[in-house]
Amino acid sequence: MARRATKIVATLGPASSDPAVLERMIRAGVNVVRLNFSHGTAQDHIDRARLVREAGQAAGREVAIMADLQGPKIRVGKFAEGKVMLEPGAKFVLDASRTEPGDVNGVGLDYKELPRDVKSGDHLLLNDGLIVLVVDGVKGDQIRTTVKLGGVLSNNKGINKQGGGLTAPALTAKDMEDIRTAMSFQADYVAVSFPKNATDMEMARQLCNVAAAEFRHKPALIAKIERAEAIPNLEAILKASDGIMVARGDLAVEVGNAAVPALQKRMIRMAREHDRVVITATQMMESMITAPVPTRAEVSDVANAVLDGTDAVMTSAETATGAYPVEVVQQMAAICAEAEMAEDVKLDADFTGMHFSRIDQSIAMGALFTAYHLGCKAIVALTDSGSTALWMSRHRIHIPIYALTPKLVTQRKMALYRNVRPLLMDQSAERDMALAEAEAHLKKRGIVASGDIYAITCGEPMGAPGGTNMLKICRAV
Repeated sequence: MARRATKIVATLGPASSDPAVLERMIRAGVNVVRLNFSHGTAQDHIDRARLVREAGQAAGREVAIMADLQGPKIRVGKFAEGKVMLEPGAKFVLDASRTEPGDVNGVGLDYKELPRDVKSGDHLLLNDGLIVLVVDGVKGDQIRTTVKLGGVLSNNKGINKQGGGLTAPALTAKDMEDIRTAMSFQADYVAVSFPKNATDMEMARQLCNVAAAEFRHKPALIAKIERAEAIPNLEAILKASDGIMVARGDLAVEVGNAAVPALQKRMIRMAREHDRVVITATQMMESMITAPVPTRAEVSDVANAVLDGTDAVMTSAETATGAYPVEVVQQMAAICAEAEMAEDVKLDADFTGMHFSRIDQSIAMGALFTAYHLGCKAIVALTDSGSTALWMSRHRIHIPIYALTPKLVTQRKMALYRNVRPLLMDQSAERDMALAEAEAHLKKRGIVASGDIYAITCGEPMGAPGGTNMLKICRAV
């Protein structure tokens, strides 16, 4: 299998919940497994988390678990017949107080505040923008609309408002319950849906830390950028998060399809500049839900995300409910590896005008620069928290970064970092002993051989988080 820097996040679902299938997916290249809390019960997620851990062990790989919260997904209610056909020009009522099943004239809403959030002339996009309603007016709990773009509308389809502006809070009562469930199995990442600003992410972090305290755990937080309001607040959201997800589905509905590619590039660039991780998601290999090979456009889409510098590419229905979950991962891994071979390394330009106020960050950058110009076989970071490896991973370099940590939780968190191969290794408290142990570990795995030059970073005294203060260039004995 070709060496690959870009990580793969795969969504678990009925198609991938068989232990043998999941193990094959992990062997094919899955680094992070996403549990989608929009579907299933708490027990389903607990069982699936156990399945992930067991499959990872069977495959001999440590994978991270991401719990993806549902958030305030605004949906229509149910229809008496399960669905209706909406004709262009027809009148249709969205009624927050309606309890009986819907029909061709109207339907209930799960989000009771929607009538307060819309006004005459607004465009509502249903079912990911396949149906468009224009608001004629609001009377009490009723939103009266005219169908602009018709089609089949079925139970519980989502509603977005063009241009954004819905007041729904990012965290619902269900999300708070789901956070407790996710912390019970110590999810490594929690993805927060529809955050509008940094405050939403700060609140999510507080809730996660409280729920995780009894397990002495602290998850990393990913902000899913899918609301128009999040775009002007992007920098503040980034600073309040450990990473972002370019959630192209809902985002495209709110800002328009044409705006998304440029936004994707901007978000990836901004995340890297702020030392945050970034996942590119939605419809990456959509045709492979039913086909054994992707379209040329999908191949280009995945490759472009890699060339933009994304840490990870993500599957949704392709691996959750699709017919070819293992093949999707194999194809994705091959596309990523091929695209990376075409990348330009511009380390010298990256460092021009950079200033470092922290010793550990300076050491990380020094390791990259030296390894690049010396042509080292590997860069090795002895790390407690994973910070050194994260900083190194923000820059393109075709030398693999091996992060050796004594902490399982740090190893799993680093599973998402681009070009970082996290390995578990107990470290001696004595520096020279720790360096000798690290070299023995690398040689045993075939990463370095006698005579190979590699760069290694660590901190003295050993084991102090944020204490990286030493860079050594070694020739393996």
